[in-house]
Amino acid sequence: MYALVDCNNFFVSCERVFRPWLEGRPVVVLSNNDGCVVARSNESKAMGIRMGTPFYQVSHLADQGRLEVCSSNYVLYGDMSARVMSILADAVPKIEIYSIDEAFLVLDGIAEEKIRDFCSSLAARIRRWTGIPASIGVAPTKTLAKIASHFAKKFPGYKGVCMIDTEEKRMKALSLTPIEEVWGVGRRLAPKLKEAGVLTALDFTERPESWIREHYMLHGVRTWMELRGTVCVEAETEAARKSICTSRSFADMIVDEEEISMKVSDFAAQCARKLREEGTAAQDVTTFLYTNRFRADLDQYFPSATIRLQTAASNTQEIVSAALKALRTIFRPGYRYKKAGVIVGNIVPADSVQASLFDFDPGLRTKNDRLSRIMDSVNRRGDSSLLRLASQKSGHYAEDIRREHCSRRYSTSLDEVIEVK
Repeated sequence: MYALVDCNNFFVSCERVFRPWLEGRPVVVLSNNDGCVVARSNESKAMGIRMGTPFYQVSHLADQGRLEVCSSNYVLYGDMSARVMSILADAVPKIEIYSIDEAFLVLDGIAEEKIRDFCSSLAARIRRWTGIPASIGVAPTKTLAKIASHFAKKFPGYKGVCMIDTEEKRMKALSLTPIEEVWGVGRRLAPKLKEAGVLTALDFTERPESWIREHYMLHGVRTWMELRGTVCVEAETEAARKSICTSRSFADMIVDEEEISMKVSDFAAQCARKLREEGTAAQDVTTFLYTNRFRADLDQYFPSATIRLQTAASNTQEIVSAALKALRTIFRPGYRYKKAGVIVGNIVPADSVQASLFDFDPGLRTKNDRLSRIMDSVNRRGDSSLLRLASQKSGHYAEDIRREHCSRRYSTSLDEVIEVK
């Protein structure tokens, strides 16, 4: 059996742990630069506030005192996520972290009649040790466990744990699940399925396998089989990423190439650091720029360019150099840029990098790799931007992000710990 542990309204819950007066209040968390809503409490959902709503459309509610607003505090959320995941890792031998607030557990070795009590105890432990409420869905496959977790979160009668452990429960759950909420279908494929008369997960499973294969190929067949109770998506202790993206919208539109170059350098350096943390290397480095698509009065331009490295790399110097080289090929003066980003792709394990015949200075790469590791070591002990390349902006990259409603880093900074009066 699989269990999906899903933290309820995670970003909002993190804020409430250290500010308990937010309990029961409508709360939203905003994206970078306080742009739009990326997380909502149940109370704000009941007010009709939707995901992705631009903040300016609901700012009047905050001004009236009817809505609590929080800027995104990813340092806090990341630390709270790590605490939750460590509890899960101690509870079972096999865990797959799916996102910042979700993880799959493999419940091998636990008798089926004891699973509900085990999961109830686990959810209580997470709440007691971290303050984060969690819902748990249990089923024979990961796709069904996803559905079960939705029921556990939506209906209080389940008390946080929903099990799909009989054929009757499976059929009922599928009949009550809209097709767009099925993991592996999503909102892109849902309209096509609805046109074909597939409105629920049950409708999907009742179609012949040949029809699924013809219209949705192997991926659709896997989802179809998972919904019917056959395991097709195995648990992975570490899901290898195919690409890593670091991007950000700017608080104000930028026209200066040097300023954008510094931001692109920061984004590329963060990508390189993530590669080293995961023990991987990338061969493709892509830089992209966006103008403000909401400003119809301005000229629009959405370029991107990719540089292929001779040998896959993870050191900061090579990744930043390639990102800036790509930037120089796409930057055009006269445009007002609102967003930029760097994507590293064609990722391979660092210990299996294939050297290139045209790599004339492998010694330089070895020196750069060592220097990057030294930078990581120093930055981990102090300010995360203490050591950086000259092409990067001085100070921390987050300093120029608009965060007018940001909470403290309660759990990671001694200068911002909670005060007891």
